[in-house]
Amino acid sequence: MIGRITGTLLEKNPPQILVDVHGVGYEIDVPMSTFYNLPATGAQVSLHTHHVVREDGHFLFGFATEEERATFRQLLKVSGIGARMALAVLSGLSVNDLAQAVALQEAGRLVKIPGIGKKTAERLLLELRDKLGKALPNMAGARLTAAPGTAPDAKSDILNALLALGYNEREALGAMKGLDEAVGVSDGIRQALKLLSKG
Repeated sequence: MIGRITGTLLEKNPPQILVDVHGVGYEIDVPMSTFYNLPATGAQVSLHTHHVVREDGHFLFGFATEEERATFRQLLKVSGIGARMALAVLSGLSVNDLAQAVALQEAGRLVKIPGIGKKTAERLLLELRDKLGKALPNMAGARLTAAPGTAPDAKSDILNALLALGYNEREALGAMKGLDEAVGVSDGIRQALKLLSKG
């Protein structure tokens, strides 16, 4: 499979670009998040790629970061989500924003993406809850941005981490009831996971 491409950027026609690699031009579809960060035509470009083989042809999808590609691959595993839809999701939301929407189960952020209705958004949130944390380990304990002037307290950080790890809100809140008020974030997560594994 083609996992990475480095060459000269010849054309930019969103969402497709053309990259020349030693005289061979590769047509690559990229999400808008990657497109906005491309260099000028004629410059060197290097992309992580995902190669899709279908009956009607071979397709290459390119990503600026490994995280984008990992997220794209997780999106493809969701029933009813094809490559075009996965590209649309990554064009509408950054990887961080998507992880945050999944952690908070915010369907409203997904339905703003063209082509995604309420049912598809809910299915995405449900199926990605387990998968996104594994694909992006650095997201598992990601803090959600607090309102200006407020420091996120340990409890909200613990809750966010548990949600990102795939537990539902009821399970997470139930486990947090058994925690000491003054517990720190990392100890709290560890203790909550212990309580959840017993349940």
